[in-house]
Amino acid sequence: MAALFAGAALMTAAMAAASAVSTIVAADRLGAAWGGVPATAGIVGTGIGALGLTRVMNHRGRRASLALGYVAAAAGGGLAVSAVAGDDIAGLTVAMLLLGFGNAAAQLSRYAAAELYPAHRRGFAIGTVVWAGTVGAVGGPLLLAPWSAVAAGLGWAAFTGPFLFAALASGVAAVAVAGGPARSPRPVRSRVPLRDLVRTPAARSALAVMATGQVVMVAVMTAVPVEMHLHGHGLGSVGTVLAAHTLGMFALSPLTGRLLDRVGSRPVMLAGLVTMAVATGLAAIAPENHALARTTALFLLGYGWNLCFVGGSGRLARDLPASERARVEGAVDAAVWAVAAVASLASTMILSAGGYAVLAAAAGALVLLPATVLMRDRPGHG
Repeated sequence: MAALFAGAALMTAAMAAASAVSTIVAADRLGAAWGGVPATAGIVGTGIGALGLTRVMNHRGRRASLALGYVAAAAGGGLAVSAVAGDDIAGLTVAMLLLGFGNAAAQLSRYAAAELYPAHRRGFAIGTVVWAGTVGAVGGPLLLAPWSAVAAGLGWAAFTGPFLFAALASGVAAVAVAGGPARSPRPVRSRVPLRDLVRTPAARSALAVMATGQVVMVAVMTAVPVEMHLHGHGLGSVGTVLAAHTLGMFALSPLTGRLLDRVGSRPVMLAGLVTMAVATGLAAIAPENHALARTTALFLLGYGWNLCFVGGSGRLARDLPASERARVEGAVDAAVWAVAAVASLASTMILSAGGYAVLAAAAGALVLLPATVLMRDRPGHG
């Protein structure tokens, strides 16, 4: 658990810093409408990584799988430094794709943790590893300005600093997981097609809630750095707002895990959808210069995502047959990040065309879909 916790924390910090700055760099070069391209590549890399690293896990073990993801991310961070210095947006996009593999490893760590505990304690295990993101996701944005200063002190472009940090953090994460669990699930020759497994009530509801939560969160948050940058806010202000959001995403994860073990996954997921609806509504009506309202909305957006993410993960970890669990977990994560990639790319386009309020309101309306799925799929237990 210590190894999984450390790796997830470091990689989350790397991804939080890299995603925010990649959006600003691309927006300055390509315009606000296309600013989300590199961040979208990071999301695509996470989806591809979820599938690829799951296959590696089944053949080489969890430790090798997670380490491979983090090593790829370290290489991506190094490439990003070079790309930003050379004003190469294509290279930055490839770099973010590689960083996505590390993010996939950090995400899959929660399932590795769940396997270490009996079913009635898996909410605690998932919540603990997701909580690791508090250290990284809150600290990462707050390090944007200091690492930019480090880069400037070295005579480099200021925006290379956060990517230098991402490379170093990913490399340390790879070292950290050397103490992680090496064992893998026993290979299973399943006769059940994956598409049939994903259609089961447990997988279907988890996928609907997790995908929607990811889309809403990504759509709103991808636009935030660009929107604030266009209104003259510096990296310090951007980092503070992102830190409040990521605090909501991760800090209360132990509480969410406890709720999951106590009341089951369905109430937790429903609470997440309601929280996200409230958050996007507040974000849509909050004045641009009203710092408290903006920060509150983004904190609630983060915690709504947390409830959806931990609740959906718990449903997969507890309610699927052990022989099929790894396949479905990897497939659901890949699907979640695939739709999130579309949301990331569309986010800055909608921001450019209609403004931040329109984007937030449209994103919030999406929660009706998974709510309908949850109401229809009423399991006998959570």
